[in-house]
Amino acid sequence: MKTLSPTGAYGLLLVLPLLLAVLQSTTAHKNDINIYSLTVDSKVSSRFAHTVVTSRVVNKGSAVQEATFQMELPKKAFITNFSMIIDGVTYPGNIKEKAAAQEQYSAAVARGESAGLVRATGRKTEQFQVAVSVAPAAKVTFELVYEELLARHLGVYELLLKIQPQQLVKHLQMDIHIFEPQGISFLETESTFMTNELAEALTISQNKTKAHIRFKPTLSQQQKSPEQQETVLDGNFIVRYDVNRTVTGGSIQIENGYFVHYFAPEGLSAIPKNVVFVIDTSGSMRGRKIQQTREALIKILGDLGSRDQFNLVSFSGEATQWKKGLLPASAENVEEAKSYAAEIHAQGGTNINDAMLMAVQLLERANREELLPARSVTLIILLTDGDPTVGETNPSKIQKNVREAIDGQHSLFCLGFGFDVSYAFLEKMALENGGLARRIYEDSDSALQLEDFYQEVANPLLRLVAFEYPSNAVEAVTQDNFRLFFKGSELVVAGKLRDQSPDVLSAKVRGQLHMENVTFVMESRVAEQEAEFLSPKYIFHSFMERLWAYLTIQQLLAQTVSASDAEKKALEARALSLSLNYSFVTPLTSMVITKPEGQEQSQVAEKPVENGNRQGNTHSGHSSFQFHSVGDRTSRLTGGSSVDPVFSHRRGWKGQAQGFEKMSYLPPRLGPPGPLQPTRFSHPFSRITLDRVLPEVLSVPDETSHDMDSRIIGATIPPPPARIQAPSVILPLPGQSVDQLCVDLKHSQGPVKLLSDPGQGVEVTGHYEREKARFSWIEVTFKHPPLQVRASLEHIVVIRNRQSSAYKWKETLYSVMPGLKITMDKAGLLLLSSPNRVTIGLLSWDGPGKGLRLLLRDTDHFSSQISGTFGQFYQDVVWGPPAAADDSKRTVTVQGHDHSATRELKLDYQEGSPGKEISCWTVVL
Repeated sequence: MKTLSPTGAYGLLLVLPLLLAVLQSTTAHKNDINIYSLTVDSKVSSRFAHTVVTSRVVNKGSAVQEATFQMELPKKAFITNFSMIIDGVTYPGNIKEKAAAQEQYSAAVARGESAGLVRATGRKTEQFQVAVSVAPAAKVTFELVYEELLARHLGVYELLLKIQPQQLVKHLQMDIHIFEPQGISFLETESTFMTNELAEALTISQNKTKAHIRFKPTLSQQQKSPEQQETVLDGNFIVRYDVNRTVTGGSIQIENGYFVHYFAPEGLSAIPKNVVFVIDTSGSMRGRKIQQTREALIKILGDLGSRDQFNLVSFSGEATQWKKGLLPASAENVEEAKSYAAEIHAQGGTNINDAMLMAVQLLERANREELLPARSVTLIILLTDGDPTVGETNPSKIQKNVREAIDGQHSLFCLGFGFDVSYAFLEKMALENGGLARRIYEDSDSALQLEDFYQEVANPLLRLVAFEYPSNAVEAVTQDNFRLFFKGSELVVAGKLRDQSPDVLSAKVRGQLHMENVTFVMESRVAEQEAEFLSPKYIFHSFMERLWAYLTIQQLLAQTVSASDAEKKALEARALSLSLNYSFVTPLTSMVITKPEGQEQSQVAEKPVENGNRQGNTHSGHSSFQFHSVGDRTSRLTGGSSVDPVFSHRRGWKGQAQGFEKMSYLPPRLGPPGPLQPTRFSHPFSRITLDRVLPEVLSVPDETSHDMDSRIIGATIPPPPARIQAPSVILPLPGQSVDQLCVDLKHSQGPVKLLSDPGQGVEVTGHYEREKARFSWIEVTFKHPPLQVRASLEHIVVIRNRQSSAYKWKETLYSVMPGLKITMDKAGLLLLSSPNRVTIGLLSWDGPGKGLRLLLRDTDHFSSQISGTFGQFYQDVVWGPPAAADDSKRTVTVQGHDHSATRELKLDYQEGSPGKEISCWTVVL
């Protein structure tokens, strides 16, 4: 992989939630439909992305087959064109007003066909799909074009491509061109499918303002193995980058008579905030939801600034405020609030109206009593998972009550947890009160989603921001007044230049800091800016005009949410006119896709929108169910497969039909065993009913025990031999002739400082559970790049610039950034490495002694400053001779302290399950 070092490395790390395209084709009849070419060409010019996906297929069969073009794109993207070329004839998609396409749409629905070709599929994506019949030996070319203006999210721009061709492709190529006149200061790539061999197909080149990422794998590089004709390409490819910023924080760019003004000033101090968290604790939040809410709330409370004030309002059937008024975010108050948050539980109905009015009254009382710092920011953050069921239950009345109570004085942010919530209700309430709404998806990282949202609004930098331009220079300007500007975000204003506009476009941005008003002044020379965008390789035609149209449509659609009926009609008319003029598939337009004669004549693609309709959750977890045994105790069953018969017998598996049932044994209790009772339960994946005879007491102390009670089904099972354990850490000792050192922690409990090397800018800490002989979490912190990797039993979280990214164990990960490479393989081995730095390995071991393990490699790179529990073994280590009576024992002296080392068999899990037996010297700390 070729990488040119970035220049001008200053400025913030930016994220562009850019494109997420899934390249996928559904094959038929043993791959008779063959994709012989699949290309993606994405041009990103000043945050505006224009992406073209082209798929070429051929029917190699002897009969007519159906070819399906399927792709995922960002929810905020607008499709601008789709066409099919069949036998040299082009069948275009025509974008029409939705009403004009309604007849065709309704007719298709009446026939029971899928008329909506675009549907929501994920958190940030929606799926586009078209199917067409292909004659034998015939070829079809599909081409889809979409565009999106990229929003800045927690200081980072992100381009995400999901690659899933489902077959080997002879010509597969991605080209991503990025052009940023401000200058690119940082660039990184990440992939969830990349192997070392595939990485050779990735080329990255970069100069001051441009970057080109090309991915062009050969057929052999795409194969899982020489014996398998299956593709390894199945996952995400991500590009992240940053741009340089001036001291004024703004950049005015001009192209073909249009301008765009990006504004994100640096170096500003956060304005103190007064925040009230309104938390739904109704019965529907019971279980995982309330647990994740507690976790996120405790973390969020810890992130409050010392100048902030806060309070908590929890609600179910009634609303309750934690304290009588706002409290300063002192260490004592925050700890008390965390204790309160840790005890909240879910039960009762949902009284949103009273909770919201209580939160507003709390802020209003503080204002009357002059307890709000001058020019501070007041925020209300509502988290709920359901509709109002207690008190005032009319959504329109609640919205009216809240709007009148807030009266433009506070900003409301609404978080809708899951799909049972009326998102349209929350969105309107937030937009009417100067905030925004966000859906929190039910998944293992829901707590992280909540934390990330809070980080977006945690640091307000400016209030009442207004953009001003000379009236003789510009017209048709988009929104130019904003209530708040938050750290890590970016304000964007676009417009047209007048015919007789000056040669220099000037602008002023006024706003309020905490203690003073501020004005940012900037100007841009029209001719010089126009010359910046002349490279056809990086620029598509009139992109800034399309950027202006895209932004205008998005803002008009947002305004319709809270507008009156008369205002809504006028706003929709303007948005519709722009959608048709610029060929955007928006919620107001549809694309009619015509097919060859003899096939279904047309299909209609419509853009889905977030609304109050209940949708299926696309992020389903592992399914499970419970059954009741004697004494009203429960056991959990899950589907299983590929079970060793001996292991199955010993651990309580019973094979029947096409699956296995696993039974989790409960801890023993005192008292004689009761009579055996039959229990009936159904396999979760079939209709077969199985009978199982269970004793009243199933006695296995824990998951790793072998002392199974011989009363189980009346059988006597001899205890198996002692299982070889995996050590807490494996240390290679530099400069030593002895083998690897395995360290077991027997005397530690709770947080432990494992390694600290200031010279390399790395620190490793962990939380050790002595009774379970494992780490429950391990955290690695780097200074360069500033980044934290926190591994728990559940997942891995990478935190940089206040943004969290979660990854599941045993998912392939390949991330390369300046100064650090992060990789993970299917065995679950996570490696953090870079040249001239120690390599730190983490592994989630799901076998006996389930937990996290720490590995160290390239330890010769440790500096002389290393310290910590394991760091001590890299300074002044002296091995004594073998013991006279037993050569399996030695003494190791570390910094003047003697430790006994014993030669033992241990389990090395670096190559995955079931692990490899190794002989190493073991030290107990």
